[in-house]
Amino acid sequence: MSENTTPEGVLNTVVEGINNGDLDSLMKLYEPNACFASEPGQLAKSPESISQCLRVFIDLKGELKLKVKRVLQTSDLALVTTEWSVNGNGPDGNPVYMAAKSADVLRRQPDGTWKFVIDNPWGTD
Repeated sequence: MSENTTPEGVLNTVVEGINNGDLDSLMKLYEPNACFASEPGQLAKSPESISQCLRVFIDLKGELKLKVKRVLQTSDLALVTTEWSVNGNGPDGNPVYMAAKSADVLRRQPDGTWKFVIDNPWGTD
C-alpha cells in the first residue's frame, strides 16, 4: 500500500484499494465523522454508508485511474483536487464508464498520516 503520510499518498491508496477490491484498506482512510458525496447533492455520513458508496466503485471490477491536479495545504488541512475515471461493468454486465473531477478535504492525524474529512468525487462539476 502507498504511504498515507501525504494527501497525495492517500489518493494513491484509494486507487490501489478500488482496483484491488480492498474495502478494509479504504475504510482506514476516513475519519470517524467523515462524509462522502455518493452523488452530487447526496452525503453519506456514517462509516456504514461510506462503505456502501465505496463498494459501488469496487463492484464495477474495473480500473480506477486518478491524477492529483492540486493540493492546497495549510497546517493540518488539505484540499485536494483530482481528475479520475473508471471503466468497469455494472451489475447487469454492461460496460460502465464514469469520470469526474473531485474536491476532497483531508486532515493530518496525530500519527502523521492523512485521512478524509470530506470525500467528494463529484466535487468540481
